Amino acid sequence: MAEDNKIVLSQYTSALLSALNAIKGKSRPDDISALSVSQTVSFFALVYEKVRNAVEFREDHLILRAAIERVLRRRFSLNPDGRGEGENLIRELLWARYFDNSSLGGEDIIKIQELIDKYLSLRRKLVVGRAVEMQTYLNQFLLDLLTCEIEELLKPESAQRQANLTFFIYQVLRKKIKIEDLKEDQKDAFFLVAIEKVFGRSDRSYLHYHLFITFYKPLAGYTNAELDTLSHNLPSIFKKIDDMVANPYVENLIKFTRKQLPPFLVLFDLLKNKFQDVSSILTDKEKLWTEVDQTCRDKYQQMGTRIRNLAIRSFIYILLTKMVFALILEFPLSKYFYGEVNYESIFINTLFPPILMAIILAFFRVPGESNTKKIYERIIEIIDSNRTFETKMAFVPKKSAPRRPLLIFGFTIFYSLTFFITLTLIYEFLTKLNFNMVSQAIFIFFVSVVTFFSYRIRQITKELTLDIKENILTPIADFFFMPILSLGKFFSQEIARLNFFIFIFDFIIEAPFKLLFEVVEEWITFVRKRKEEII
Repeated sequence: MAEDNKIVLSQYTSALLSALNAIKGKSRPDDISALSVSQTVSFFALVYEKVRNAVEFREDHLILRAAIERVLRRRFSLNPDGRGEGENLIRELLWARYFDNSSLGGEDIIKIQELIDKYLSLRRKLVVGRAVEMQTYLNQFLLDLLTCEIEELLKPESAQRQANLTFFIYQVLRKKIKIEDLKEDQKDAFFLVAIEKVFGRSDRSYLHYHLFITFYKPLAGYTNAELDTLSHNLPSIFKKIDDMVANPYVENLIKFTRKQLPPFLVLFDLLKNKFQDVSSILTDKEKLWTEVDQTCRDKYQQMGTRIRNLAIRSFIYILLTKMVFALILEFPLSKYFYGEVNYESIFINTLFPPILMAIILAFFRVPGESNTKKIYERIIEIIDSNRTFETKMAFVPKKSAPRRPLLIFGFTIFYSLTFFITLTLIYEFLTKLNFNMVSQAIFIFFVSVVTFFSYRIRQITKELTLDIKENILTPIADFFFMPILSLGKFFSQEIARLNFFIFIFDFIIEAPFKLLFEVVEEWITFVRKRKEEII
């Protein structure tokens, strides 16, 4: 290999390769302790789980933890002392095929039951004598820790891999950041939050758990006596973690991290798919270019499929949780207030949202070869032993410039004007189509929610783009679309808790449904044993 074609790996890169190589997969339980469930019951449980997840839009990596929380909440409401719930939880996860049949067993049951017992013991110590609001807060935080730790216990390989990749990003980029008048350890903590949000795409529960175990140990690592001592400090610890997540510095660090992430994503994909040959690839520039080019082109190609799948899921979520509810209201309200129903408006309100989503998502652009070359060059800077890239300051947040009250007031008036102009134009257009006020409100509701979801999905196209250039018409489009996006964000995030279908599934359908599954499971097991006795 020519000397100018050779790459000497940095200590961080070598450490990452060693850490990934040391990860061992979870061993399967022996035949005696393995927990097996009926495939007949499993089929119906899987169908139920697919329908249930459709009414609550989550990214794929968040679904399992949410399912664990949902099962435990229901189980604890019926069995507050949690006795035997470790096995029940595993059984339900096997039913829904989150894990292969017989892949979990007696050892997993014991570990999970121990975690549940520690959680319930901590909860009793923490919530006694506190205000209801504080009880709810502490219980939810503890439940976040419990459910995340259970998931990592059941899927240790993926948890260790994610932790190693996160730490690698942290080590490579942390020296590039300097924040005035902020201590180094504070900056590092805020940066870790930013990486969790951008790279890990962590929700509140994962942020709580990952930050907690960064400074302390998982619940399983404490003895009961140690937990008793720790419990007195937990309320203040939880508060500090939430303050850290909400700190204004985090938003600036998120922007920085997002811009730096594309080469890391390509590098990690390469590590995943070519790990056996990765040492020879990363130390040879020609081989590295070949693999980076192929990986980038594959990921660009996958963008279209990923966007289509997310669009379908998003629309199903909107349809089930919001559109049906709104359309059911449109008919009776129009009849009550106006004495008639405009079927044309109902037809438009039904068909226009999916058409709008299709139009918005149809015009996404895939990055080109120039972007691939920039990613390749940046990967070399990241993995090379030359530390210039790591220590060269790329991001120096400064103190906020002094605010000018008159200018801020003018911007506020102008921003409010965008709402007025956009909504007025929509009102005038819909009035000409003979939409009444009820139909107009529902139309705006649909359009804003669909636009917001479409905007979020389109951000996927920027995940692998190093230099994002704005179109010359972007400021004009922002003028008209910002009000719609703002309304969509409000409707999706603030009114999401009014999801009628989640209430139906969680409090009316799921409990009797799962009870029926248990009865059928027991019957099938009973019949199988009788059959074995005959044989």
